[in-house]
Amino acid sequence: MPSLLLLHGPNLNILGTREPEIYGSLTLADINTRLIEAGRELGVEVRAYQSNSEGALIDALHDARGWASGVLFNPGGYTHTSVALRDAVSAIGLPVIEVHLSNVYAREEFRHTSLLSPVCKGKITGFGWRSYWLGLLALVKLLEE
Repeated sequence: MPSLLLLHGPNLNILGTREPEIYGSLTLADINTRLIEAGRELGVEVRAYQSNSEGALIDALHDARGWASGVLFNPGGYTHTSVALRDAVSAIGLPVIEVHLSNVYAREEFRHTSLLSPVCKGKITGFGWRSYWLGLLALVKLLEE
């Protein structure tokens, strides 16, 4: 059974209470549970990890090279600022799908630019927790090809 890394960036640990009008009322644990179950149904193991630290996210990406077939990644605020995360995504040689809960293009202009998108296989944004689910489906289909 292939394994996938479900990687969450900064401030996603406080989902459910953080601006629910933007990010929804589900907690990160709720999202992880849904994705792990969906992964089982699709025949993949999903391992979830979250950090508020850029370095820990880079370490998780590097570590995934040894066990994962792909990565589903919500880089949070680092999307718009982190060349280091972009370089890590580019360097690991795994397909990465970028996901966002909110529609970043309907928000502040600085959120419209992702440093990571050019080195990801695709990007899904604006569907709440379902952005992760859609990203998981896309990643599994990419791996099947």
